[in-house]
Amino acid sequence: MNATLLAVALSLVSAGAYAAAAVAQSRLAGRTDPGTGVLRMLGRGAWWSAVGLNATGALLHVAALNYGPLTLVQPLGALTLVVAVPLGARAAGRRVGRVEWRGTALTLLGLGALLLTAGGSAPHETLTLPEALGVGAATMAVVAGLSRPGARPGLRHAAASGITSGVASALTQTLTVAVTDHSGGPLFSWRLLTVALLVSAFAMGGLLLSQTAYRGGLGAPLAVVTLANPVAAAAIGLALLGERLQGGPVSLVLALLGTAAAVRGVILLSRAQVRNADPGGVAEGVVPVDPVPVDPVPSRVVIGSPRPAAVPEPVAVRAGGAPHP
Repeated sequence: MNATLLAVALSLVSAGAYAAAAVAQSRLAGRTDPGTGVLRMLGRGAWWSAVGLNATGALLHVAALNYGPLTLVQPLGALTLVVAVPLGARAAGRRVGRVEWRGTALTLLGLGALLLTAGGSAPHETLTLPEALGVGAATMAVVAGLSRPGARPGLRHAAASGITSGVASALTQTLTVAVTDHSGGPLFSWRLLTVALLVSAFAMGGLLLSQTAYRGGLGAPLAVVTLANPVAAAAIGLALLGERLQGGPVSLVLALLGTAAAVRGVILLSRAQVRNADPGGVAEGVVPVDPVPVDPVPSRVVIGSPRPAAVPEPVAVRAGGAPHP
């Protein structure tokens, strides 16, 4: 089989494993108290099931990186969100909605355009030790900034998870290329040991960050993870590993159009999943109105007002509107 086709096939199966893991993590997060610590999480079988699925996806992803460049393999990770849509719907006992299908189609269309521009040759460049350390330090600084307390913690943790996972993929490619290189270089070195430690740290960090992000639901956080992951990996591939887009200016325009379509598709999928997570929600474009609470038993409501001289006490009124004697 052609190396490029093998990389695509491995990436597709990897996306399926990652999607199943994301659904499992989301269901676990919905049943877990936000204050639950990591040690208590490690004692749950559901957590280890999600870890096993993530590990399977990671191994398949590593194999794909051995046959295809980052600019080809990483965009295929967006299929995780596409696969997670029917899996999540089935787990929730419902059908996939029309908006979700539209989002799926746009995502696939955008991915197709990106794949046409991706380099098709097998990877051969690796990061040097200073480059790997620099990438690791920059990633930790960005993650520290995104993890600070503030608004929208779920989406910020999701962005941090996607970035760490993308960087781990880029570092993993350095490991796979170096280990499978037949030039006679040393198999064990300080560079490979350092890269292996960084891969382990970022892979586990991305898993824990995604678990935190899914506490607010699956759709929007998974969409952010899906977009941030290939962006971080492709940036490293283009800047440090000598990877290039094919086709010149026309290819760049096609890549931008594909990116816009994929982003729009991801937005539609995330909005649809957020609405599905709230069965009591309303259709898009309709302003929700808070229901007026109704007491089943008439109660006495005291209406306070400025006390005039002739009325020294507030008037007690029944819930039905009649004065209380």
